[in-house]
Amino acid sequence: MVSAALPRLVIAAPSSGSGKTTVATGLMAAFAEAGLSVSPHKVGPDYIDPGYHSLATGRPGRNLDAYLCGPERIAPLFLHGAAGADLAVVEGVMGLFDGAAPVTAREARPSKGGGGRRAGELSSTAQVAKLLRAPVVLVVDASSQSRSVAALVHGFASWDPEVRLAGVILNKVGSDRHEELLRDALGSSGVPVLGVLRRTEQARTPSRHLGLVPVAERRAEALESVAALAARVREGCDLEALLALARTAPELPDTPWDAAAELGPGAGTTSSGRPLIAVAGGAAFTFSYVEHAELLAAAGAEVVPFDPLRDEQLPPGTRGLVIGGGFPEVYAPDLSANVPLRAAVAALAASGAPVAAECAGLLYLSRSLDGKPMCGVLPADARMTERLTLGYREAVALEDNALATAGTRVRGHEFHRTTLEPGAGEGPAWGVTHPARRVEGFVSGGVHASYLHVHWAAEPSLAGRLVESAALGVPPGRGALAV
Repeated sequence: MVSAALPRLVIAAPSSGSGKTTVATGLMAAFAEAGLSVSPHKVGPDYIDPGYHSLATGRPGRNLDAYLCGPERIAPLFLHGAAGADLAVVEGVMGLFDGAAPVTAREARPSKGGGGRRAGELSSTAQVAKLLRAPVVLVVDASSQSRSVAALVHGFASWDPEVRLAGVILNKVGSDRHEELLRDALGSSGVPVLGVLRRTEQARTPSRHLGLVPVAERRAEALESVAALAARVREGCDLEALLALARTAPELPDTPWDAAAELGPGAGTTSSGRPLIAVAGGAAFTFSYVEHAELLAAAGAEVVPFDPLRDEQLPPGTRGLVIGGGFPEVYAPDLSANVPLRAAVAALAASGAPVAAECAGLLYLSRSLDGKPMCGVLPADARMTERLTLGYREAVALEDNALATAGTRVRGHEFHRTTLEPGAGEGPAWGVTHPARRVEGFVSGGVHASYLHVHWAAEPSLAGRLVESAALGVPPGRGALAV
């Protein structure tokens, strides 16, 4: 069980690049090293930061995305993930008030009494902080300012009265004199300085085209980085004051999210036993939400991970397959060289067993990736480009398939630098309705493959249908939806 008054902090910033990940990960690790059980969370659809959070705390890093899951699920998902913890630390996304562009008129309409402050706040750190009733600590990059920091903090503290900005951590401070100027300027702001981190080149984490390099690709070095971040935070931050602030968070009137309850009556029972669902992992496929495996298990599946870089066969008895996102382009030669596994995946797909693939999984199922042979399940070839495709999407299932029934509506996120040629299959996986109408992905037999990352907690029926499809062992009936 989890206390609804669980101590908690949201780590935010005025903008991206201010040092949120440095501070949040360092705090998680420092508190964990002090003997606290720390529950790590990340606002938004980011898959990479939660890996570092998990390394820092020993608990699964979990996402809180009000766009993908709906605002009403944020507190329940938070309470579920934080069960048994002494403290929760939530890393924000982008700037404190930066959210998704409104999709509907209802989302665009300002809240009563909020003026323009809350128009378009959906999925912002500010919205999540309010939903969690959590105090916010603002990480400010002070490298190019002194007295102006007071105006910046005043603006963020006063912009939305419902957001409790309760402290500041100054990052990239150059000297004792610089720190003195910053503290003097903030002295009358009413927002206490809870930490000062000096400029340093230490504890930097390598990045590539989609952000930080995932933990699974550099575990030993990542452990060193996290330890260094913890040391920096211990030296520069008032941990006692931060913990005391976290303990001022009030009770949440919400019930923890429960996978079985979300699936509804009869969850966990299938028509023919407990089918084994293999889930791709390892360094090439690191993008997944923890709740997906929990939903599959609650729906009645035996969930078994495997590594396409190392395992030459699927787990014995596999009756369904989930291949999430990651960086297959980095490992294309190694994935291609694992000929036995590619053949096993192709054979499973040809049998009609359900295969759900997102982004990297889509590329792995294609004929080739940057000229390297892949599984050949889909009639398309993938290649890297210079163009970044990024953003939230709304979509609808156009026909019955192994993952969704026709008419199922989802919200997802797209994030890649690859393209598929020709890019069309037997049937599209989704009809994207926002921001522009188009069809996307592939449905072929039991295969559902798409660039769209979807959080199944918002639509638990996806997990239930996948497990039932695996239990039946035959492709589902298909009915089309006109658009």
